[in-house]
Amino acid sequence: MSTLPIAAPVGIPTITVRPSTAAQAYGRVDSGAQGAEAGGFGAVMQRAMQGVVDSGHTAEAKSMEAIAGNGNFTDVVTAVSKAELALQSATAIRDRVVQAYQDIMRMPI
Repeated sequence: MSTLPIAAPVGIPTITVRPSTAAQAYGRVDSGAQGAEAGGFGAVMQRAMQGVVDSGHTAEAKSMEAIAGNGNFTDVVTAVSKAELALQSATAIRDRVVQAYQDIMRMPI
């Protein structure tokens, strides 16, 4: 069976979607299923934010190793760059979500 990989910025997990999984998800949404098993927008955002937090923790750990004299400078720069990119991506996504919410609120009824 074929899968469709969805590319994600560094620090945000990559999601692979199978057509059968997508059809099941649409069925759950259509039937009104909610919560963690539905894997809705909130769950996706929570996993993405956890990826951003994890990359920040990794950058901190690498920095502390370097300060203690045990780390590799290249690893520190790479980890900090990944954390920075993940944070910038999360901020851009947040801005888009807020903008979409504001656009919806401005729509006439």
